[in-house]
Amino acid sequence: MINETALLESRTLRDSALERTDVLDRVKALSLLPDGMHVTTAMVATYFQVGIKAIRSLVVDHREELEANGYRVLTGSELSSFKELSGIQSRTASLALFSRRAVLNVAMLLRDSEVARHVRTYLLDMEYLARTQPVDNPVHREAATSSLDDRIDQRISHVLGKTVVPMFNALIETSSEHRRELIALRTGVQRIERRLQQHNARLQRLEGPREDRPLAGVMASMDAMNGREFEEHVAQLLRRDGCTAVVVRGGHGDRGVDITGRTPDGRHIAVQCKRFAPYVSVTSPDVQKFIGSAKVLYNADVALYVATCPFTRDAMNVAADGGVTPVDRSLLEAWSGGTELSALS
Repeated sequence: MINETALLESRTLRDSALERTDVLDRVKALSLLPDGMHVTTAMVATYFQVGIKAIRSLVVDHREELEANGYRVLTGSELSSFKELSGIQSRTASLALFSRRAVLNVAMLLRDSEVARHVRTYLLDMEYLARTQPVDNPVHREAATSSLDDRIDQRISHVLGKTVVPMFNALIETSSEHRRELIALRTGVQRIERRLQQHNARLQRLEGPREDRPLAGVMASMDAMNGREFEEHVAQLLRRDGCTAVVVRGGHGDRGVDITGRTPDGRHIAVQCKRFAPYVSVTSPDVQKFIGSAKVLYNADVALYVATCPFTRDAMNVAADGGVTPVDRSLLEAWSGGTELSALS
């Protein structure tokens, strides 16, 4: 198996993995600009939890490689057009943009970032599984093909809803000559998105009740979700168990809570959702921040910290002291499979 150092040192190896940009969202949700395709230097720094100077220094050292993978600096009329189409309100004279491919490139170059290390580990795990996957068993091939088809359908639906449709919205707002044609095209794209969603829903119904389906498949489905989809999934679990649940739409302004609601007996609920890779752990500082938001800002009676990964021992202790119910990967798996959370009863 290729080790992490080889990936850091070899551009050839990095180039071979640059198509796997979905890994970014599997490790941590990557926020995009309104155009649905780019991020700024500050957004890259936030994603990797490093300073902006670290990203700028990396660009200086590897500019040619990053530019080959979608990094660019906009100025003049090009910058003005981008601001107009994307709705960015800024007076800056230049704007550095990273494509998702360029962000993945950064992950394979950035040494002093725990998030970048997790991305590299995930890439190497995928490479190892691809090399060791059995290919002589027709049953395995059929199951793998079906799973891949489902993931492709989900990804296409996500791209249509999160990228293509917003682009049409921006174009429609700025175009008068072709407005009618653009609206017709957007309607067609939305129709395809709905059909894919209906197709996935039919497949789930054919597979039978959730409690009868393999739980590993349920977790694989959650691992393929983006942050917003995961929040909606958790909200649906709450509603299934008789609670009311509303996903907070504030983004960075949600004050540390992703879902609010009430239990069947009227108690206030506050939920934090973290869709991290299975080998990442929720730490005690993460839980401490949520306690302040849930208990002080939202006055929650029931505080749930739901994650697709484990919690550290310190995080579990802090959660117990602060009245937070930690829902780790194993408990989330059981909850998704039909088991009710005791904190809700």
